[in-house]
Amino acid sequence: MPSKRAYVSPLREQAAARTRSLILQRAAELFAERGYGRVTVADIASAAGVASKTVFASVGSKGDILDRIVDQGVVASGYERSMRQLLALRTPEAVLEALAHGTRRGNEGQFTVHEAIRKALPVHENGAALWERATAAYRDALHAASRHLHTLTPPPSCPVEETADLLWFWFGPTGWRTLVVENGWSWDRAEGFLHRTAVATLC
Repeated sequence: MPSKRAYVSPLREQAAARTRSLILQRAAELFAERGYGRVTVADIASAAGVASKTVFASVGSKGDILDRIVDQGVVASGYERSMRQLLALRTPEAVLEALAHGTRRGNEGQFTVHEAIRKALPVHENGAALWERATAAYRDALHAASRHLHTLTPPPSCPVEETADLLWFWFGPTGWRTLVVENGWSWDRAEGFLHRTAVATLC
């Protein structure tokens, strides 16, 4: 006699997905505001309006929550689509303009996530690996942009690896944070400055 298959309610699955999303959103906000080490699962549960046992059942431990925030941040940045568009551009100026705007959009849109990760690094048991996982795709994208720039006319005068290092210096998360958070610049002002600096140096 065939065994019965467990019934899975689409509505229940949708509700569970919304709960997970809310928990992760509230956790990212708390981590960004207070720092990872000062936030408990009970704090996250209270902010999300659920019980602590729901947090553990839905997402896992605090470490699991941070891991999910990192993974979601990489996906939500939209870098893959931006890179496809960038690699179709045929002038260095257009590529650098796209990099300035695309990385600005990603950093501005994912600011809370980036702050949550950054503030976790000093207290996380493996902070270096966490930062590497959070930024690996970002670095790879800027390396791809560097290689593309060297196929265009005129190519940058420095080697490909040095060009990639400069792109990371200007358009990586630390550069954006330095200008916008530490120096109080607007995102528009930072985008314009980084774009002009890149063009003046590489074109």
